[in-house]
Amino acid sequence: MQKLELEPLTAEAFAPFGTVMDIGAAEKRMINGGTTERFHALALADTESEGGRTILSLFRGQPRAFPYAVAMMERHPLGSQAFFPVTPRPWIAIVAPDAGGKPGQPRAFMVPEDVGVQYAVNVWHHPLIAVGEVSDFLVMDREGGVNLEEASYEQPFLILEPAN
Repeated sequence: MQKLELEPLTAEAFAPFGTVMDIGAAEKRMINGGTTERFHALALADTESEGGRTILSLFRGQPRAFPYAVAMMERHPLGSQAFFPVTPRPWIAIVAPDAGGKPGQPRAFMVPEDVGVQYAVNVWHHPLIAVGEVSDFLVMDREGGVNLEEASYEQPFLILEPAN
């Protein structure tokens, strides 16, 4: 089994796979008479082709046990999918380039507790990986159509215990 190193998340490193939603880098607007900070347009949903619609859900992720074997990936051919943590816990996002219709060499990112990511349309990624404790995420994605494809790796990749 190949070891998969956790990388720090940066907008540049993640750009081939989607958008980093970091309020520290967002355009900040004061609204509601100056009582509310709006971190404007963290990501743009790409979900409405072929009659789809954008939905907002809450996902409650169970923490994964480490070392963790990354044996499969998924992608959504008809819509983007955005995850933003509600529980203040770091988490892991794993993505891979397309390699002839299958996921290629994965990359694993350690995502800070106050940062989200949006996977672009048709980007291979691993399902949600909560770390340490049960964690809630707001998820914006597509409803409608056949929008899930899964693929397994011949040899899993291993993630060791993340540093806290």
